[in-house]
Amino acid sequence: MGKLTVRALRAVLLVGLVGTVSVQALMVWTLVSGSDPEDGSLPLTPLRVITILGIGAVQVIGVCVWRLVTMVRRGTVFSHAAFRYVDVIIGAIVAAALVWFAVTALNAPGQRDDPGVTVIMAGVGLAILGVALIVLVLRTLLAQAVARDVEAAQMQAELDEVI
Repeated sequence: MGKLTVRALRAVLLVGLVGTVSVQALMVWTLVSGSDPEDGSLPLTPLRVITILGIGAVQVIGVCVWRLVTMVRRGTVFSHAAFRYVDVIIGAIVAAALVWFAVTALNAPGQRDDPGVTVIMAGVGLAILGVALIVLVLRTLLAQAVARDVEAAQMQAELDEVI
């Protein structure tokens, strides 16, 4: 992975992290200060809490990707330490899907005249779960690469002994 790619990815992650922290801070301030302009049409307080949690899941993913990029730059990504970050990413994606399903459930009563919106929102939740499954497949590929790396190191050690 080139230096330019790493710098660009880190810049995107940093901007995303700063932006999400800002949005979270504003939402928490709105909840704590009591300046919530809720008119009763939607349960905004639960939606804000759920949104804060969902943004937190995205932030966790960003931090884990940052750590994995660091491991790539150091050449240590094909190690057992990488599994911790990949597992956390999978967990955060599943948590984000559950948060999305909660938003769908809160929004569903207001969509009685047009249940298609709820079905589409549920489909988005399933798509988020699909991303978690894709990352799980990539984790399996990482496990195979780590196993091959360990096997290659053992074979190299045996070859060094013979020579």
